[in-house]
Amino acid sequence: MTTSDPIERNGLPTKFWEKKSLSQMSTAEWEALCDGCGRCCLNKIEDEDSGEVYLTRVACRLFDDSTCRCGQYENRRQFVPECISITPKSIKDHAYWLPKTCAYLLLWRKKPLYDWHPLISGSAQSVHDAGISIKQQTLPEFEVHEDDWEDHLIEEET
Repeated sequence: MTTSDPIERNGLPTKFWEKKSLSQMSTAEWEALCDGCGRCCLNKIEDEDSGEVYLTRVACRLFDDSTCRCGQYENRRQFVPECISITPKSIKDHAYWLPKTCAYLLLWRKKPLYDWHPLISGSAQSVHDAGISIKQQTLPEFEVHEDDWEDHLIEEET
């Protein structure tokens, strides 16, 4: 490590996302890109004709509405086998349903992170303060029948 590559408090190089491609990032750097909005954990409805994807307030059964994080992140596929992992190689296949504000999507599209992103603001709270997160706004999927998801559509922040 040289003095020209300072380390942030979280142990990651400063502005690593501006210096590395997604595929060059370490696991810790990749995970740090997640802003904690929780939108990827929402169940979605896809219009079969247009292909447009709509977010619902109906969250994955593992989603913790109070922390805005997966309650079983490390073991999630044991409980939700259909949970999708976003990787540098898979992002192109999932870009159509990722939240428009998602750091993975933004960087893949060569766009900057928003000012409220925790890596920019220095605070995990900033995503909630900016109104981007879905913290304490969801319904657990076991409480809403799939046929009723349309009753719980939400507008996506841009």
